[in-house]
Amino acid sequence: MKKVIYIIIFACTLAVNAQEFKLSPYTQYLTENPYSISPTFAGINEDYDRIRLNAVSQWLGLKNAPNTQNLSYDLRFGEKSGAGILLYNDSNGATKQLGAQLSYAHHLILNYGNEEFLSFGISYKFNQFKIETADFDDGSGEGFDDPAVGAAKSTTNHNFEVGALYRYMDFFFSLNASNILNKKVEGVFDFTEPKKLRNYYVYTGYTFVSRNEEMEYEPSIYYNLFEGDSRSEMHLNFKARKITDTGYMWAGLSGRFYIDQSFKSSSVAPMLGLKKDQFYVAYAFQWNINEAVELNNAGTHLITLGFDLENNRRY
Repeated sequence: MKKVIYIIIFACTLAVNAQEFKLSPYTQYLTENPYSISPTFAGINEDYDRIRLNAVSQWLGLKNAPNTQNLSYDLRFGEKSGAGILLYNDSNGATKQLGAQLSYAHHLILNYGNEEFLSFGISYKFNQFKIETADFDDGSGEGFDDPAVGAAKSTTNHNFEVGALYRYMDFFFSLNASNILNKKVEGVFDFTEPKKLRNYYVYTGYTFVSRNEEMEYEPSIYYNLFEGDSRSEMHLNFKARKITDTGYMWAGLSGRFYIDQSFKSSSVAPMLGLKKDQFYVAYAFQWNINEAVELNNAGTHLITLGFDLENNRRY
């Protein structure tokens, strides 16, 4: 019962204070799906369209534990244009979110011989957020009323995200701004609910290729800064790929740190993946190592399934 109460408190706190209309990136962007965190990657590959289905589950075995699913599809059309769509469903205790993202990217060739490119992207984002108070449970099975939340609430919001991506051979650097517009709170949430949800993030890395071109090693960094409360976090990532005749297999590790808390450790996530012909599968387990470990002793599980469609569109 103690854990159930913790979940209720955590879910209500999240709902009232941290509705940011951008799902936590977990590690899905590392499972060959960078479009999930930046519109600049929409249609980044000229040879195939990319479909990715991600499922994230936390605190397995606990009722109403957080879980998220998202489906994305991005493609290249024309010589320099890309587009993408992302749909997601997120459930966390009594809070529910449904959302969609539509993206457009423009890819410029700066120097084709040196593989130097500059991309710009923009996403329109729609989000429906709900708090279902009828399902509140303190463990007695009779339900209870939480004065901090009141009656059930529901709201919709529209927002935008913009970004730029620079690529030079095996190096990439992406700079993005998300939730550009202030959030609508009047008549729905308490007046103390934050309106500024803008956050700025960088995703950069480099791919080292072995001499025999059978191995690839990719260190990368993801850094996120929230404007409203100056929170910041960083992911330090490393992936190694083994190239095969039909695709590749890979393994990686991602560590999270709170930069605004003196680089305090948050979690670590080992990852595995396999690409065979057009099919893709990956698994990641995020192990939390902060104070919330009592609640997160089951960790966070991420499964990614993908399919790459050959691009038959001719420019």
